[in-house]
Amino acid sequence: MHDHGRRDGLVYWLEFKDDEELPAIFGSIAGGSALKFGIYRRKETGAWMTGSSMSQRELSLPDAIRIAQNHRDQLLLGARLLEKFPANGSDSHYLELQRHLESAAPELSDLSWSHKYWSLLFPDKLDDYHNGTYQRFHLMKLFQIPPEGRGRYVCSGRFVALAKELGLPMNTLTRLLKSRHGSPHRYWCIGTLDGNGPSAHWPVMRENACAAVEGRMLGDLSSITTMIPERAGLKHLGTILGRNGGLPPRHGPLAKQLFSFLKKVGEGDFVLATRGRMVLGVGRVEGNYAYEPSSEFAHRYQVKWLPLSEFLLPEGNGADVQTLLREVESAEGIVAIEKHLMDASEAAPMTKPRPVPRSTQGGHPIPSLHGIHGRIQAVLERKGQVVLYGPPGTGKTYLAEQAVRELAAHAAFGAPFEALDVSQQNIIMKGTDEEGALVRMCSFHPSYGYEEFLEGYRPREEDSEGGPMRFVLRDGLFKRLCLEAQRRPHLRFYLLIDEINRGDIPRIMGELLTVMEKSKRGKTVLLPMSGTLFHVPENVYLVGTMNTADRSIALLDTALRRRFGFLELMPDATQLGKAMVEGIPLGPWLGALNARICEYVGRDGRNLQVGHAYLMERGEPLTDFQRFSRVVQEDLIPLLEEYCYEDWAALEKILGNSLVSRKERRVCHELFEPARQLDLIQALLAPSPEIGSSASAIASEASAQALTEDQDDASAESDSP
Repeated sequence: MHDHGRRDGLVYWLEFKDDEELPAIFGSIAGGSALKFGIYRRKETGAWMTGSSMSQRELSLPDAIRIAQNHRDQLLLGARLLEKFPANGSDSHYLELQRHLESAAPELSDLSWSHKYWSLLFPDKLDDYHNGTYQRFHLMKLFQIPPEGRGRYVCSGRFVALAKELGLPMNTLTRLLKSRHGSPHRYWCIGTLDGNGPSAHWPVMRENACAAVEGRMLGDLSSITTMIPERAGLKHLGTILGRNGGLPPRHGPLAKQLFSFLKKVGEGDFVLATRGRMVLGVGRVEGNYAYEPSSEFAHRYQVKWLPLSEFLLPEGNGADVQTLLREVESAEGIVAIEKHLMDASEAAPMTKPRPVPRSTQGGHPIPSLHGIHGRIQAVLERKGQVVLYGPPGTGKTYLAEQAVRELAAHAAFGAPFEALDVSQQNIIMKGTDEEGALVRMCSFHPSYGYEEFLEGYRPREEDSEGGPMRFVLRDGLFKRLCLEAQRRPHLRFYLLIDEINRGDIPRIMGELLTVMEKSKRGKTVLLPMSGTLFHVPENVYLVGTMNTADRSIALLDTALRRRFGFLELMPDATQLGKAMVEGIPLGPWLGALNARICEYVGRDGRNLQVGHAYLMERGEPLTDFQRFSRVVQEDLIPLLEEYCYEDWAALEKILGNSLVSRKERRVCHELFEPARQLDLIQALLAPSPEIGSSASAIASEASAQALTEDQDDASAESDSP
């Protein structure tokens, strides 16, 4: 029953089986760890485990058997109850069924897998939404107020009645509703402020196609969205509000409301601009949080406002001028909104918001950096130049840029880069009108040459109108950098060369290879075009990056390999921590994907793995499923298609037969439709069902549970007087 490692086991069939014998069309229960079954066999040790993600204990074999027998007995008792249950039950009948199941099967009545088991046996009496949130969501989308009571069975009668009325099998009905309604989303009211001109709250949002709240003096709050634990983010936000005197005339738990705006509002949610119960406008969130410092209403989301007339929400809903943000949670309020949304025709997007701006030198000793930055520093001190190499998505360019800007900041100002003011940061990364930046960047490519890098002749028209074109000698990027470094020997200059292996390096660097070695810095060579003497100063450092998926390090020019140090960066699932997205533990999932790449791609599989940076944003693991699914569809699948190159059998083994149809020679992109979210989760987990029983998956679930409890505690504290 409970061994995930067996393809003939009950839990595998319920969660992952997808073939002609049992296609995955009866509702998904994928996601999360194997603890959702109450008992599982640990992947690493083979021991049977039970408990919660926060507190587990190992079971003896007899104890594990007793738990499984108890589950079997409760499944049978539930089946007997459903056999006797009337085929045309009312809401009250289903509420009674819920109570009887809670009594007969207390350990299983509120679990998704047992609901799926019983729904497969009785599709004429149960729906195949195995989650109460989904059931209520789809009923409200149909303008129905869900029945009173909580549980996975109280709403089933509504779907059974609808399937019979339409003459459809249950799984066809539920898939149609998912296609029509999409995945569950939330509804938020923003209390609009009075004012005229730039302070007219609702016009500002409507004209700039955004949902916005005030608080420009609070600064960019995007860092709040990634703070873990969330209690820290909420507390930090409360401190910022206190320091700035709050947001008059707003009252109440402002920190909690603003935190919800930053952290909980998501793409696909509906936003209502309200004045009390009066709804001035309704829009759908289409983008992420952004900070617009040119407006008092600086904290924003991109929104598509719908062409709806004003209307009143039911009593107890809405947000007045004293309320920053309030979620609509009552079924009556959501149904009222949905009825008005039905009147909205597809409208062209209104004006899009403007792009959001993000906004005394001398030599100093440089401290030792830590981690990979410290390794880059050590190689630069020893050899003067380094190449970071590895599979795509391992953060090579990101880490290289971080390292060189830190080194340049310490050398120029004696402080970390983040501690510098804007003008000092510009000196390092952008330069001034008189002097170039201390850190510069270029990318090599097949047409890049000696002329761009060192010096060469370039065409230029004469100043007089209609004059002839002539060629003039111009200094290249690296030569200009070296000349400036000679004039400012107390500073350090860094050149970051991205994709260094894509250029013809002997042609680009020429005689430079002779004098770039650390021991030969200061020695001169005669440049053949200008006839001038040239040397590489000791305060110039080069950092290159290369993807091993494009070209092996062994194929690089031998002279270059001798003069550069090399650091390998491989996929590091630990960078994803305990991140979990809709029940998918990102670290274990990535590790399993890369294991399959190594197994099925061939001898180059190690260099073709997927890097952890694909699953990160702003240095933090992804937390939003929609963004994660886009990365999979738009980045990872095309990459793997290229690796496999028409080998559909290998691609199917890597991604699974739910995502890839070897017979039809295609990727099943329809799974990425919002309404198919649960099917996609199941497809992504199916190739490696054992990751749900791994220690890291359990830890991810425990971390997510702890964060949820932490947030609830913090929210309760913020509501306290």
